[in-house]
Amino acid sequence: MRIHILGICGTFMGGLAVLAQQAGHTVTGCDANVYPPMSTQLREQGITLIEGYDPEQINQDIDLYVVGNAIVRGNPLMEAILNRGLPYCSGPAWMGEHILTGKWVLAVAGTHGKTTTSAMLAWILQEAGYEPGFLIGGVPNNFGISARLGADATKPASNFFVIEADEYDSAFFDKRSKFVHYRAKTAILNNLEYDHADIFPDLAAIETQFHHLVRTVPGIGQLVVNGQEPALQRVLQRGCWSEKTFFGVADGWHFVGDEVLFKERAYGPLVWQIQGEHNRQNALAAIAAAHHVGIAPELALEALSHFENVKRRMEVRGVVNNITVYDDFAHHPTAITTTIAGLRKKVGTARILAVLEPRSNTMKLGSMKAALPGSLEQADLVFAYGALQGRDTLGWDLAESLAPLGERVTTFSDLSALQNALLAQARPGDHILIMSNGGFGGIHQKLVDSLATNLSVPFNHPTQAELT
Repeated sequence: MRIHILGICGTFMGGLAVLAQQAGHTVTGCDANVYPPMSTQLREQGITLIEGYDPEQINQDIDLYVVGNAIVRGNPLMEAILNRGLPYCSGPAWMGEHILTGKWVLAVAGTHGKTTTSAMLAWILQEAGYEPGFLIGGVPNNFGISARLGADATKPASNFFVIEADEYDSAFFDKRSKFVHYRAKTAILNNLEYDHADIFPDLAAIETQFHHLVRTVPGIGQLVVNGQEPALQRVLQRGCWSEKTFFGVADGWHFVGDEVLFKERAYGPLVWQIQGEHNRQNALAAIAAAHHVGIAPELALEALSHFENVKRRMEVRGVVNNITVYDDFAHHPTAITTTIAGLRKKVGTARILAVLEPRSNTMKLGSMKAALPGSLEQADLVFAYGALQGRDTLGWDLAESLAPLGERVTTFSDLSALQNALLAQARPGDHILIMSNGGFGGIHQKLVDSLATNLSVPFNHPTQAELT
């Protein structure tokens, strides 16, 4: 089949393109902005990319157009597809029909931690010899790619498939959450908070979507549920037809110190280099889900001792003159809080310079602006950037919202000015934490390069310990 993917450089659609290519389909795609790292990954797979949505693309010999959820009515290529009555479907629907059919799907859902937990779970299965397929919304360092069918050319394809199960809608013509297409047999419900203010009016609406996911899990399946989350309890109270196991609570998978316990049995300590209590909870979820498919917790703990996290999750981009620059995907106040708290635990009293670009759809609408000052409380200095352009325009006053932080915070509308302010403030021993769910104008590498130039010292490539 020849498929053409609209919005191919998104993390989900780019992963789908890789899977389609590996499955033997001929894949091309287009996006408004064709840029690394996804463009690099796709070209390495031999996938042709086209910049923009010129309707002339429909002149190609295409069997099916797969439409990403970033595509809206008025998109010139989409309008041409509709006008000519050409075949199209959403990305999640294509995944469900062409990749996941016949698989034991392990789906990881939740407001936070989906990418990291999916990567942990895939790595545990890999270390157990299961050779899983996966589609993850980031690049796990243990694998070096965001998606694969499973196994290799000399082995039969694995029956297990780990997928990051997003509650965001599937396409402009399919407003169901992506995860209802996946038919999970093992489903992690990691946590549940209000997010995606552009499509959900309130938390109750998201709870409804999560219950749609619960309804799709078969009776022989299992739900792995965060027992600390009231919203998830409400979801389950609407009805549950599958086995349930909980984590984060005493009657489920939990920690005593570093020791992992379940049903009063201790399985051993979690010994790793990953920081943050949130990641310990992610690990419990992954261990529990792996246990459902027959992997001993002791083996899962051994696998996690070698887990190298995911790119853009506290990724060390460079160390210059004992100044460490991190790249992190945090963009929701809860994620910002836990990310800074994890770094604070690691660095003690050293200064944390937090750099924030609030650019998610929820942030742009201002739904979370009141929670931002509290989420940044543990940072010593805060540098916030609010000059988003076009559809990314910030619809509220960033400086006003962050005013409770007092003199610790400075807001910027110019990226160069922000970078210069950071360079003026940074001193040996500092930790610069850059948080954004976008490219942030490439500030990470620019800052590392400028620090090296200004301080006349060479760039130190991060060690493996620093990367984790």
